[in-house]
Amino acid sequence: MSEIVYPPVIKAALGFFKALNLKFRLEGTEKIPSTGGAVLVSNHVSYLDFIFAGLATHPAGRLVRFMAKKEIFDNRIAGPLMRGMHHIPVDRQAGAASYKAALTALKSGEIIGVFAEATISRSFTVKEIKSGAVRMAVASKVPLIPIAIWGPQRLWTKGHKKRLFQRNVPVTILVGEPMYPKRGDDYDKVTEELHARMSELLEKAQREYPEVPKAEETWWQPAYLGGSAPTPEEAAELDAKEAADRQAAREAREAQKAAEAGGPKGKVEESGS
Repeated sequence: MSEIVYPPVIKAALGFFKALNLKFRLEGTEKIPSTGGAVLVSNHVSYLDFIFAGLATHPAGRLVRFMAKKEIFDNRIAGPLMRGMHHIPVDRQAGAASYKAALTALKSGEIIGVFAEATISRSFTVKEIKSGAVRMAVASKVPLIPIAIWGPQRLWTKGHKKRLFQRNVPVTILVGEPMYPKRGDDYDKVTEELHARMSELLEKAQREYPEVPKAEETWWQPAYLGGSAPTPEEAAELDAKEAADRQAAREAREAQKAAEAGGPKGKVEESGS
């Protein structure tokens, strides 16, 4: 596979991180296989997570093909970069094509990156996850590798202003032990185990993080550690409201398009009746 875009993007990102003096802590990177396919499953705390999750495989000299919502690929700036790096667009209304593309990549020896929570966790704990990552690993006969990221939420996350040029921010990336699910396993139980491992890694990253938030910045700390981030229950309510608002807006747009398309015709028919 031609890699014209990915290497320079990584080089640029590393240069940017160095200029900001981000303080990285990477652990467990030796668990990333040097060859062959794998499903890398990360928690999701910021809009930058795919960049940092990709760093987990950097010491092994591997690249990650991330599954990301197709709206990113529709962006005139991000889209060409995402396609150039051979990431996989996901249409949540029709996911079969993206699933098939991921399986093809896994069977050809690629590492596929998955944010199994689907959306950013406002509570900064691991949300409920689906069994898709487990099913991909089983179908492709590759390991499932949990990772946890902590710190990027301080740069850019849901509900807060971008602070991309903030300096000296610690970023923790922890790689867990690979899992080897197989056909005949209870996928729901394996998914529960994956969730537990991700949660354990994330809590370790959070409790061992070298900084505590200032009084005016407790928003980036989870509630269970005394921060002012929403609890998982509060976050679920916010997510539900956002989803409902998004659905209502989508229906309004569709109704408007239908009215614009059918309006003149309807008037002609009405006048002839």
